[in-house]
Amino acid sequence: VGIANQTTMLKGETQRLGKMFEKAMMTKFGPENLNEHFMLLDTICDATQERQDAMYDLVKEDVDMMIVVGGFNSSNTSHLQEIAEHANIKSFWVDQAGRIDVENNSLDHRTSWGELQSTKDWLKPGPLKVGVTSGASTPDKVVEDVLDAMFQIKAATA
Repeated sequence: VGIANQTTMLKGETQRLGKMFEKAMMTKFGPENLNEHFMLLDTICDATQERQDAMYDLVKEDVDMMIVVGGFNSSNTSHLQEIAEHANIKSFWVDQAGRIDVENNSLDHRTSWGELQSTKDWLKPGPLKVGVTSGASTPDKVVEDVLDAMFQIKAATA
């Protein structure tokens, strides 16, 4: 049996799927014949895995909120958002700075399950500890533009 999966899946999901198939092949062919019928390869993209690992570390920090930057059609970016949501951290996934309305302190953002939401007064006055991450293929300039919009809002509310 050969298994091909999207390389931007969460590593834990990939490993669980592999173990499920391994168990089925072991049951069908026996442990002594497993290697003749099953092989599991790590196909996770390194850049994706590094971001996921860093995100798992980041959600353990004492952050007030997360900003996830990356394409709305990006699987690895959706998983970064999912990690924040599962950690019960308020998190905003945007694909570009144009989603942020600096003048009105509002933004359009996406959830990990694909729902587009609008949030007003998302950046509160006063000090905030914000975790920032981006998808593996997100250009640095897009992240910079998002951060610039956030700083403009914070400057106006100071």
